[in-house]
Order: sequence, then structure tokens, then C-alpha cells
Amino acid sequence: MKLEIFPVTGIGDVSPGDDLAALIAAAAPWLRDGDVLVVTSKIVSKAEGQLVDVPAEGPERAAARDEVLAAESARKVATRGQTRIVQTHHGFVMASAGIDASNVDRTRLVLLPKDPDASARALRAALRERHGLDVAVVVSDTMGRPWRNGLTDVALGAAGIAPVRDHRGETDPYGNELHITQMAVIDELAAASELVKGKTDQVPVAVVRGYLSRPGDDGPGAVTLVREAASDMFSLGTAEARAAGLHEAALLPLRPPPAGEPADPAAVERAIAAVAGAIAPGTLFTHIPDEGVRATPPQSSDAAALVRFGTDLHRLRAALAAEGAGTVPVLPDLPA
Repeated sequence: MKLEIFPVTGIGDVSPGDDLAALIAAAAPWLRDGDVLVVTSKIVSKAEGQLVDVPAEGPERAAARDEVLAAESARKVATRGQTRIVQTHHGFVMASAGIDASNVDRTRLVLLPKDPDASARALRAALRERHGLDVAVVVSDTMGRPWRNGLTDVALGAAGIAPVRDHRGETDPYGNELHITQMAVIDELAAASELVKGKTDQVPVAVVRGYLSRPGDDGPGAVTLVREAASDMFSLGTAEARAAGLHEAALLPLRPPPAGEPADPAAVERAIAAVAGAIAPGTLFTHIPDEGVRATPPQSSDAAALVRFGTDLHRLRAALAAEGAGTVPVLPDLPA
């Protein structure tokens, strides 16, 4: 496979209501069937009127931006200083919901397209019907990445190209069957295209030639790359997940273990070890699996010591909950 990536220059500034298909076709008369058109989401948003008026400076500008961010956010993921990572209503997890203040008048903010996949399909249809071009379209935007510094472009919308190349079930040269290898092709093409678009060169469109011989149907779009909540192992930032855990520990319910399913001894020992350095001197927790054995509750006239014991007991319950073990207090039989 030989890939070529070309910048599309001369498009100029885009305003609400502009015909993107006409602008691109005029700027790139050399487009061919089978090309992949990678379009920066910002010009899609501008053409679609996804702009918000805000004050040019001062605290009023910051307040207006905060209001816009709240409206564009489905939930907060993490906050560090002025950086806020949120999930948008599209399902994308990104800084500031993709709201952009670059390459636009200071009195405006650019929002993401309302439906990037629909935008990609509409642009593709316009190029096909009005300009006779059968191309695939990828709508791209810039994102950060967990665990890595730096930014890269990814696909927010797509039409005419499969979002993923699925290698599952194939065999590698060493005879190993591939089980989880699914390559996010449209993200790779978006990232490669950014190399010729840049951020300050006013080149919002690139063309990838050689990946497709002929586009397919519109396909499922980039929405298929959004990970479902049930399989998202990193749905919160570290500090936010820790805060949520502390909140749950404070409200820990009484939840006895399932009938007939004794607690895992190893899990209980891990919980005891976890709190060993935090409990009061002289307090010792011991795992006694025999249900017929009940310890005598602490006897003391020292109210502070009893409060401390209760605190330590809750520490153990929280540690057991973290191990998946439910707890419920059982009072021993006391003499009448």
C-alpha cells in the first residue's frame, strides 16, 4: 500500500451557511474517486453555525465560557486547575467539551458539530451529487490522550469508510490467533492528515490517497469508536474516583454476604492488613470463619475509646467492601 497525503489550500475563512462541498471542490479540483477527505471539525462547525457569542475579555468572558461548557457537557470526568475533562453529549471524552477559541474572532467560541457523523454523510453526499466525486469523509478534531503527553487528531465523524479494521480471528506470521486487535483506522488517518494541515497554517482539509480504491456505503460512522460505559475502566480521573470511593465508604450500607457463600479468607486477610497501620494501638482484628464463635463486644467506660473502636471497625468494613465482601453486625448472646 502506498499512501499519499495532500493539503488542501486556499479554502479561506468559513462562515455560517457556506457550502463546504463547493469550497473544497474549488480548492482541490484534483480530487479523485476513492480519496479520503479529512476535514477539521472547526470549519464544519462554522459552516453549520455552531458558534456562540461571548465577551472578548475579562471575567465576563470566563463566566460565559463556563456556562457554554456546562451546556455542552454530559458529565465531568476530571478537573485539574483550569483544565476540565468532560464527556460531551456525543460521548466524546475531551478537554473543555471541544470548545475552541482559536482561529475565530475573540467574541465567539466554536462548538463541535451537533452530529459529526451526519455532517460527514452530508458533505460526502454533496460532493457526490453536485460535483461527481465519490470520496470518503472523515471529520477530525484534536484531543489529548490518557497516559501520554501531547495532542493528536482523531475522528469525530466518518462516512464512506469503515471506522475499524478488525483483525480478530486472523493469524500472525508466528501462527498466533489475534483476539483483540481492532485498529481505529479513521483515527490513524486523522492523525496522519494533521501532519500537513498544522494548527497555524489555515489548512483545514487534507486528502489521503491510496488507502481506499473505492469508498463503500456511508457505514456506521465514528460513533462506533465511543467506548460504552459498561466497558470503560477509566470513566473518572484519579482524584474524582478516589473522592467517589470515599463518599461511598462514608455511606457504606449493611450488606450481609450471600447465603452459603463465605467470604474469601485471602480477601479478609488483605482487608485486615490494609487497616493494620491505621487502627488504635492494642486493637487487633482476627478472621474467625466459624459462625458459631462470636467475640465479646468491647467493655469500657471510656467513651473516647469506644468511639475510636467504632471508627476502626468502619475502616475494616470499608476495606472489606473494597475487596467485595459485604458486612453486617451480629450481636453476641449476652447473659440476661
